[in-house]
Amino acid sequence: MSETIKQQIQNEIDTNPVVLFMKGDADFPQCGFSARVVQILEHVGVPFKSVNVLADASIRQGIKDFSNWPTIPQLYVKGEFVGGCDIVTEMYQAGELQALLKEKNIALTAAS
Repeated sequence: MSETIKQQIQNEIDTNPVVLFMKGDADFPQCGFSARVVQILEHVGVPFKSVNVLADASIRQGIKDFSNWPTIPQLYVKGEFVGGCDIVTEMYQAGELQALLKEKNIALTAAS
């Protein structure tokens, strides 16, 4: 991974409290796993930035290298890698995602 790509990814993670690297974007997810994470984030009412990895192959591979995680989507909260679709889904169902967002002082816009 080039240093430029690494810096670009780090900048997204540093400047957005909640960022989702996904296929497509929040308005038009282009895979079921990305769509599920978007639905969960919208349901708990957390504002987030989506980064479409399909728009840039170097970001698509770069985020996998950056996190050492082989799949997309990937969710970051306050600079910390949370996980992919299965982990986010399990955390949401157990109430752990909502607790993490509260712990990190992320303001939620919907009742959760």
